[in-house]
Amino acid sequence: MSNGSIFCNAQLQKLQTGAFHIHLRQGSFLTLSCQRVLPGRKLKSPVRRRHEAAVRARVTEAPEQKKHSTKTTGEPDPNVLYDAIIVGGGMGGLTTASQMASKGARVLLLEKYIIPGGSAGVFEREGYKFDVGSSMMFGMGHEGTTNLITKALQAVGKELETIPDPTQIHYHLPKSAAHPEGLDVKVWRDYEQFLQELGDRFPKERKGIRNFYDECWRVFNSLNSLELKSLEEPRYLLGQFVKQPIACLTLASFLATNTGDVARKHIQDPELLSFIDIECYCWSTVLAGLTPMMNAGMVFCDRHYGGINYPKGGVGRIAQSLADGIEEHGSSIMYKANVRRILTEGEGDQLKAVGVQLLDGRTFKGQTVISNATRWDTFEYMMEQQALPRSEQLFRQRYKKSPSFISIHMGVKADVLPEGTECHHIIVEDWGKMQDPLGTLFVSVPSLLDPSVCPEGTHGVHIFTPDWADNWKGMSSQEYEQKKEQVANGLVQRLETLFPGLQAATIFREVGSPRTHRKFLNRADGSYGPIPARRPLGMLGMPFNRTAVKGLYCVGDSTFPGQGVNAVVFSGFGCAHRVLCDLGKQPTIPVLDPAYNSLLGAVRDRA
Repeated sequence: MSNGSIFCNAQLQKLQTGAFHIHLRQGSFLTLSCQRVLPGRKLKSPVRRRHEAAVRARVTEAPEQKKHSTKTTGEPDPNVLYDAIIVGGGMGGLTTASQMASKGARVLLLEKYIIPGGSAGVFEREGYKFDVGSSMMFGMGHEGTTNLITKALQAVGKELETIPDPTQIHYHLPKSAAHPEGLDVKVWRDYEQFLQELGDRFPKERKGIRNFYDECWRVFNSLNSLELKSLEEPRYLLGQFVKQPIACLTLASFLATNTGDVARKHIQDPELLSFIDIECYCWSTVLAGLTPMMNAGMVFCDRHYGGINYPKGGVGRIAQSLADGIEEHGSSIMYKANVRRILTEGEGDQLKAVGVQLLDGRTFKGQTVISNATRWDTFEYMMEQQALPRSEQLFRQRYKKSPSFISIHMGVKADVLPEGTECHHIIVEDWGKMQDPLGTLFVSVPSLLDPSVCPEGTHGVHIFTPDWADNWKGMSSQEYEQKKEQVANGLVQRLETLFPGLQAATIFREVGSPRTHRKFLNRADGSYGPIPARRPLGMLGMPFNRTAVKGLYCVGDSTFPGQGVNAVVFSGFGCAHRVLCDLGKQPTIPVLDPAYNSLLGAVRDRA
């Protein structure tokens, strides 16, 4: 047995006995990371040096990390009627709580685990602090309106120091006649530099490349001119239309459009269209033809506008800071709170959520209940005593669960990574197998950005790849462990083409399967989130935060705008605004609201 296998099995035993814990957030695929920079590595870009200095000059010192493992802010009072009870402390739930608490609402957030953040949390091993969720952070810039993580933190008086990443992704793509060594592309922070590099790979498509990505900018610039709140609230929408009519009309024109349709208007080269597919697949887990243009506009442009910024000390600092701010604003967070049921009163059209019951029998009452779980877990587990609403039945016809992931968390010797290695990589060896289980490899090494959370002379490497939960069923414990090691060995061997000697340089290794994701994320089949079951009409079929049950709301990747950390934060902003309006804490137009939302629901259910 290898040292890596011995370590993995030892840590599994410790994990089962509670000596170690993996901290996960709902709604984002896993990216494990440690922080350690290569000795002597230079920041070669003057633009990057100036930007980093500017960012650090604008932020305050990050607050000390709090220990949440035993903190419950006191026992919540079961006799209190809360304005909102939020089930789940992932980024969607935390954002909703932060926005509501900052406006005076009394919120109780119930988190099953021992710290906030879910997969945007952190865990420690032998001197490493690992990010478990995405290390590729959008929404942490300081300009415009789409810097939603920054705004969520500011709402509760928090701010974090960040480190700018000069690239979003380094793509290593299949060989072809035009690219016999493989298609190698870096998505630079600088937009023109990225267009130049991609155009060099496809010189006959330079005009089409610019036209496609410039259309994405039309979407982003429109979003970035609006205050982002609930699209279910007509007073807000009318106000934004009066202020920014062109932006609103531009967004409306893209509402039913998919990214692949726009790409094919401007681009002819099949290999370049495959590149647009992987650009979408890496965050939406579907190809461009099934990815709404609204989402693509946000992702493809914010990486150049606000950029990818890594919070110093690890991604877990975001959730911990939000949790601290929520408590400081008078609301409560309770950990180790396993919600079993959403309590309801009435029936039929008058069915209303009125509280929750924990697995231990305790109950808490609220004027509203907000679920940060998936719609499958919300309605088929916590609401199992009720018939599935018609709108949820239709949702299940339009969307299905995405695959989960195999994830390998590794500590390696620093010198195995060549100087100049970028933080995030995507590897596809065969376009035809890109969507197959294990077909696409994702790699993150954010220790290249922040040396503060990694032991001297090492790096943390996270390899992850999509796989289905069904592929991991029906095995004994021994067979399960053997399969994890066998799969992990194969994935590391594939990476040896980029990083020769990676296996030999491994100090320790832990392997997670879809079963791991299901257990710690508390998500149906460990799924990354919903994906279209058929060709969507852009964003028209995606549900917003309200549900068919009065007083019950959903937030997170099962709601508009979908998967990804910044997307679920956007969902949290919208959810908080809609709930505050329904509680009478924000102004509305009562005569218009019911008719507008009936129309919105009818359009969604027929999309």
